[in-house]
Amino acid sequence: MKPSFIYLASQSPRRSQLLEQLGVAHQLLLPGTDEDSEALEVVLAGELPRDYVQRVTALKLQAALARLQRLGLPDAPVLCADTTVALGSAIFGKPADGQDAQRMLKQLSGRTHQVFTAVALGWSGRVEQACSASDVVFTALQPEAIARYAATGEPMGKAGAYAVQGRAAAFIARIEGSYSGIMGLPLFETAQLLRTMGAGE
Repeated sequence: MKPSFIYLASQSPRRSQLLEQLGVAHQLLLPGTDEDSEALEVVLAGELPRDYVQRVTALKLQAALARLQRLGLPDAPVLCADTTVALGSAIFGKPADGQDAQRMLKQLSGRTHQVFTAVALGWSGRVEQACSASDVVFTALQPEAIARYAATGEPMGKAGAYAVQGRAAAFIARIEGSYSGIMGLPLFETAQLLRTMGAGE
């Protein structure tokens, strides 16, 4: 029987908006204060970006499924996603502060980097996963432009210290791949997972 809704285990308002774009009814299933979700995002030594983002997403899904059971909520599919920015094998997570954001943006300036977003869906003992990979080409950025952007606060909480749908759009010369994936939830892959699980159109 097709579920009437899914759970989204993410605090990202962008992911919620993207699910709405697909017409998918959803409820948030967020970590409690007793859960250390940041501990799941630690990078292992020598770990490649794609492997990292897929592993972290799988761990987040396990935590969310356990949360659902612990809270005794109605059964429904649980969707998790995680995004990372990579320059070669270097993983760019969320900046610690404005200085860290400027450091990341200076490294990305004038270069092509990759954005990986992994998606995982769990329901009734089944787990399905997918990963979107996109190339993003940044124009050469002047230090003043980087400082102004960092001062807006927009880079905070964003992998790679930028939001493609925000002011950083002015930095992006070209994209090859999934725009929604760069935002944080690749809609094509997500729709495929939902259909595979019997939860989509």
